[in-house]
Amino acid sequence: MTTELRPLEVAILVCPGYLPVDVIGFQTLLGFQPEVNVHLVWKNRDEIEGFPHFPTRATTTFEDCPADLDVLLAGAVPAELCEDTETLEFLADRGSRAKWVAGVCLGSLLMGAAGLLRGYRATTNFHAYDLLPYYGATLVPTNRVVTDRNRITAGPATGGIEIALRLLQEFRGTEAARLSELGWEYAPQPLFGVGTPELAGPELTAASMREFDEDNAAFREVSERAAERLGVVVPSA
Repeated sequence: MTTELRPLEVAILVCPGYLPVDVIGFQTLLGFQPEVNVHLVWKNRDEIEGFPHFPTRATTTFEDCPADLDVLLAGAVPAELCEDTETLEFLADRGSRAKWVAGVCLGSLLMGAAGLLRGYRATTNFHAYDLLPYYGATLVPTNRVVTDRNRITAGPATGGIEIALRLLQEFRGTEAARLSELGWEYAPQPLFGVGTPELAGPELTAASMREFDEDNAAFREVSERAAERLGVVVPSA
């Protein structure tokens, strides 16, 4: 006997300057599943430029996006989007009803800016660990997926795949997630084994932090203003 699958509604934010690497694994893994409607969502359907050079078109506008989502996800975006009123209102509205709210890399900060991580444990890219508390979140400094009730967050790149596997388990069961992991041959074996600050050591980690100085400065400014807007008291370092 075949069990009828309940259709799932999944929305992934895309925008000018977003990082496709944070969301494309998530989109592909869930998009392969039957009865899953994956919406790439933005204000309009004009061509937008992901970073680095990755032309994209949204499939669904904010206005047309289903009101009740099973998953709402964002990956890394430019800092200025964390202060874009239309985007924050959309995320706050859909996120308030979504069964799961997910953030990959700096997408966690965007979800925080929409007020969706206050009081939740969460993680992000290690370059921005110190910024999560500005959004009322409790930082979990890890390169693994962090789940707190119906909030799920991760660091960049493979984090999107691991969130997808975890949510596939939630919606379709462990066996479906296991089959997907095998079908993808998802068994990371990094070439250099330096994918976390702990593995990389202080010298390489410092060099990586310097590469992100400009982005971090921009995100720190918007994070400080977000804390004031959200009424968050940031603990002293």
